[in-house]
Amino acid sequence: MNVKKILGCTALTGTILFNSNFAVAANDKETINQVALLQSLALGYFDGSITVKEWKTFGDTGIGTFEGLNGELIALDGVIYQGDQNCRAHVMKDTDTIPFSNITFFEKDFSAKLKNLSSKSDVESRLNKLVNKNGANSFYMVKIPAEYNEILIRSEAKQNPPYPTLVQALEATQKEVTLKNIRGTIVGLYCPQFMSSLNSVGWHFHFISEDKKFAGHVLEMNIKSGEVQFDKTEKFAMCLPSKKNFNKLNFNTDLREDIKKAENDSQAGK
Repeated sequence: MNVKKILGCTALTGTILFNSNFAVAANDKETINQVALLQSLALGYFDGSITVKEWKTFGDTGIGTFEGLNGELIALDGVIYQGDQNCRAHVMKDTDTIPFSNITFFEKDFSAKLKNLSSKSDVESRLNKLVNKNGANSFYMVKIPAEYNEILIRSEAKQNPPYPTLVQALEATQKEVTLKNIRGTIVGLYCPQFMSSLNSVGWHFHFISEDKKFAGHVLEMNIKSGEVQFDKTEKFAMCLPSKKNFNKLNFNTDLREDIKKAENDSQAGK
């Protein structure tokens, strides 16, 4: 393991507001950086807090969304892509803004081959064994370049104020695409159990095809063969919006079911 990781802090590093102190964590290569909370997104806080250009100084690999819940964000190799409502991939402009995301500078610590995993559940089970072996109370960003027999991805349309909740927006505008016999890369984040009030616990996956034509949030997958690469990280920094409306959000609400729906629900056939 990288020496920086062995000596790294094992506690949360604190919060950074979007003000003059905002650049404190920029270019730190051993931190999972987060804009706002998944819970604020669930409540319908879709205002952008940081630009794409600024966010790229915090990492080269990650997931999230864009202002107005404008599709799915996937950062790979230093480029930030959008999967639009039709799951078509686009490179985003430096001036586009982000309401929620996780990003880090990816440095592979260990990897494992994957073969003939027929479901998302099977993939998560395989990854969880590796997480448990290496420390379930750490953060992990993963990349899974692979050949997929089939992968189901989704995205959604940009919303306008006054914003609905995340679940309402997905139920109204979510579109899904099934891709078959395709090569591409999943970027995924694992959050430990103690993150349950700041993000979703466990795995969250986004996908982009090798030809950069398709991208979206992963609902299901079937991996023919590939490799999972793990970046184990013990530091976490959250950047909070400084806007007044963020401070009016009521977090004294159990959002677990809403987040579960947003992570997993397919609208097909509904």
